[in-house]
Amino acid sequence: MRKPIIAGNWKMNKTISEAAQLIGDIKRETLNQSVEAVLCVPYLSIGKAKEMTEGSGIKIGAQNMHWEENGAFTGEISPIMLNELKVDYVILGHSERRQYFNETDETVNKKVHSAIAHGIAPIVCVGETLEQRRDNRHKEIVRDQVKGAFLDIDKNDAKKTVIAYEPIWAIGTGETASSEQAEEMCALVRNTIEEIYDAETAESIRIQYGGSVKPGNVSELMSMDNIDGALVGGASLKSSDFVKLINY
Repeated sequence: MRKPIIAGNWKMNKTISEAAQLIGDIKRETLNQSVEAVLCVPYLSIGKAKEMTEGSGIKIGAQNMHWEENGAFTGEISPIMLNELKVDYVILGHSERRQYFNETDETVNKKVHSAIAHGIAPIVCVGETLEQRRDNRHKEIVRDQVKGAFLDIDKNDAKKTVIAYEPIWAIGTGETASSEQAEEMCALVRNTIEEIYDAETAESIRIQYGGSVKPGNVSELMSMDNIDGALVGGASLKSSDFVKLINY
């Protein structure tokens, strides 16, 4: 049985003091312990977030990392740095990283290898643009992204990952894929993992849907057979909304 996982991606939002306020508000609420709650906060807030969530069951993630341990990579953060902060998860290949910072399937694959090697669980993002969906290329695009991200990844390591299907046209737009569309694509992701590895590996990996997930639509999405959680943007920035998502 795959444990549901709801991860909040705060993106470039919240100062350290604002992060502390939001985490404090979330901790005051009763959270469903059968759902894994993850907060992926800006780098500067990771230390404070880890301190405040100790013993709470809430996991902390980073939003990106470089694949190298150190070097002349101005402005980057290494897996060793994240390890010292005891980060649980790291988001890799988010569509905004691909769109604005030239992330490719190759660099995402390098980061997946590095995260696993350093004991950080990757949340690997895949998803198509509106143009690609209109051209009926969305399945091909997502399948290729999954295969690229998991290139030369051992199946036992693959089981440590989470995959987030996020249709780019539904991120921050208020548009949401229908539950049927989301289920179809998450099933495609699972089938692709089965092609790469085997059915047992595919059944063990948790697959999230990401794209304008809100308290009003989370229950229907989570009722789908192949959707094991959500990667949430805006709704994770308000404690009442995030708590409702965890307690769906």
